Amino acid sequence: MGDSEVDVKAQKTVFVTVGTTSFDALVRAVDTHEVKEELSKRGYTRLLIQMGRGSYIPTKAEGGDEPLAVDYFTFSSSIAEHLRAASLVISHAGSGSIFETLRLGKPLIVVVNEDLMDNHQSELAEELADRKHLYYGRPQTLHHVVADMNLDSLVPYHPGDATPVAKLINRFLGFADD
Repeated sequence: MGDSEVDVKAQKTVFVTVGTTSFDALVRAVDTHEVKEELSKRGYTRLLIQMGRGSYIPTKAEGGDEPLAVDYFTFSSSIAEHLRAASLVISHAGSGSIFETLRLGKPLIVVVNEDLMDNHQSELAEELADRKHLYYGRPQTLHHVVADMNLDSLVPYHPGDATPVAKLINRFLGFADD
């Protein structure tokens, strides 16, 4: 067994996804030295960013002075593979990305795009964060979320639990919460 095989097994990847949209604020936030430093302190070794239609290009790094190896791409036909390989996922608030990550049992930080009008996605993320299934923040608070997170406190999400979604639908329709 060569050294490279050992390195791959020891690698802890943080996968960042913005989905099919542009969310430069999230990509900029994970590209800051503060966020990379916090992730490195927690044992993560690699940052892989799916930047979608964004125009902000993250800083590629192969080590050296940088705390994490960083790589990025725009789109992939196999986001699921990246999710499965990740030790931590940082995602936009799209329900597909949220539920796919939770279904895989991966720790998740959801970052809300405040530039979207009428942002129902943030309500879903808040509800799931209240239930301790994920962490939730904004681009400007991401480094605090990473610094303060305790992944052991997260509660596994069971796909059969439609309560958060039902509560959200009821709220949109104007029905009172129980």
